[in-house]
Amino acid sequence: MNILLSNDDGFQAPGIVALYEALKDVAQVEVIAPEHNNSAKSNALTLHSPLYVHRAHNGFRYVNGTPADCVHIALTGLLPTPPDLVISGINNGANMGDDTIYSGTVGAAMEGFLFGIPAIAFSQVEKGWSHLEDAAAVARDIVLGLSDGRLRAGAPWLLNVNIPNRPRDQMKPLKVCRLGRRHAAEPVITQVNPRGDTMYWIGAAGPAVDEGEGTDFHASAQGHVVMTPLKVDLTDHDGLRYWAQTAAHLSAPGGGAAA
Repeated sequence: MNILLSNDDGFQAPGIVALYEALKDVAQVEVIAPEHNNSAKSNALTLHSPLYVHRAHNGFRYVNGTPADCVHIALTGLLPTPPDLVISGINNGANMGDDTIYSGTVGAAMEGFLFGIPAIAFSQVEKGWSHLEDAAAVARDIVLGLSDGRLRAGAPWLLNVNIPNRPRDQMKPLKVCRLGRRHAAEPVITQVNPRGDTMYWIGAAGPAVDEGEGTDFHASAQGHVVMTPLKVDLTDHDGLRYWAQTAAHLSAPGGGAAA
């Protein structure tokens, strides 16, 4: 099994190092990750400046770009053949609910999925890397469990996995859940720099507003390893009929839309 491993915390982050160590004996693992922390970069690609690839002393390759950049250039030029699986992580902190939209960890995995390759994003629920080796061992078992014919069976898939910061024997079983929802973010933080200019810092994420049973928030709070299958189609399928009727009205003479 050939695996492309990336992340958003940077190629030196403990999470990607631990995951590489856990996987290197069961797969051929190629690491191509950002040079620096790229949290909350989502699916961003660098289009107006050049990207450079360097190799670290441990063999990892790193890129002066985003997580999606790393996977994109790996799949379109750096790797001689496509990998069987794209993995991103382990992230320093949870990626649940609405956070997945902003997540560079998920963005890297999603880039692989968009190229037709099965992909998994791994995160630890809490920041700080506690019990990281246990999390890496859980990730390894999930990868091995999915490798027995499921990697190339039918359409590619995209999974988001959050692992509790606990000893492995204290984690509850893997549970498949839907994404929860967060409330609006906290207010922006303003400061004045030494030159008198106002600086703005994005506020903290808001509290969970949908954390009921069946959500990733609920299951992770109970100590479960949580898996959520994701999709990329943003179409509001339930609203298509309504908007088709609205478009017909707008297109009619006097309906308000330009002819």
